[in-house]
Amino acid sequence: MNIPKLSFTLKHTGRANALYTPCHISQAFNPNNKESHKPFKEYRALWDTGATNSVITKKVVEELNLPLISKTLTSTASHSELLVNVYMINIGLPNNVMIGPIRVTEGLLSGMDMLIGMDIISLGDFAITQKDNKTTFSFQIPSTHDIDFVQENKEEKDVNAHTPIVKEKEPNRNDPCPCGSGKKYKHCHGKK
Repeated sequence: MNIPKLSFTLKHTGRANALYTPCHISQAFNPNNKESHKPFKEYRALWDTGATNSVITKKVVEELNLPLISKTLTSTASHSELLVNVYMINIGLPNNVMIGPIRVTEGLLSGMDMLIGMDIISLGDFAITQKDNKTTFSFQIPSTHDIDFVQENKEEKDVNAHTPIVKEKEPNRNDPCPCGSGKKYKHCHGKK
């Protein structure tokens, strides 16, 4: 089965210490059934590789009138356990990368409406590069290949190790010196 690749890339000037993207959230629906599609609303999301699951705020729940599907015990960053509400949503990421339906919990978030956790990140390829004081963040689903910098560096070293070193032919004593001085080689760089 040939699954289409969906991806987006965002670039930030300077070194980003957090990855925020816009996201569009709706009540859960079957993406294969056009008649079941629900309206999306835009929110601000933080990508967090330290979070196991994705989280939305009470604001999202109320604005989208999300139906409660269950409650679950969850562990917080401070290692306390909380009983939280569980909802099903569909998510639209930049460049029309659509995910869902997916299970999320309700939580307290500051400065964002959604926390995108490893339940979404692990669906594809997630890459961050920091080059020339710029941050590039790219994501695609489904995953298409392994990114292995150690292997890439090893292969690069192997290629360089097998590159023959070609020694340039030394000019004859009466040839012009290759340095461009205009002197004969024997009177310039060819002096013994």
